[in-house]
Amino acid sequence: MQVQIINKSHHPLPQYATSLSAGMDIRANLTEPVVLKPLERKLIPTGLYISLPEGYEAQMRPRSGLAIKHGITLLNTPGTIDADYRGEIGVILVNLSTEPFTVNDGERICQMVITTHSQIDWDQVDVLDETERGAGGFGHTGKH
Repeated sequence: MQVQIINKSHHPLPQYATSLSAGMDIRANLTEPVVLKPLERKLIPTGLYISLPEGYEAQMRPRSGLAIKHGITLLNTPGTIDADYRGEIGVILVNLSTEPFTVNDGERICQMVITTHSQIDWDQVDVLDETERGAGGFGHTGKH
């Protein structure tokens, strides 16, 4: 699938690291380093603008290495880039560690996964069909 992209950063286009990778690494596009203090969140620019086909979205997901080594993750995970959005892709990073973390220009800050989605029409009813689980909620399955 071809996707239109504008790259206003000075970094290469996002790419898959291996032939079976689901996500592409997305890099920070910064004029100077950004320090994230413990529990601080900041919007990090990427310099990327995309045009996805109807029925697709881009999901922004944390990088496992940043999460385990430094406690860095994304606040709205996955963050969704809709097919009709044409602005710069920004990534909301948060530092969940007890130490400050410096985000440098060109640093791989998240992964982008392109996926399909569906839109629905509601069918308002008075009763839902019965299932074995029923209304059992959080932590309910598998318990007797």
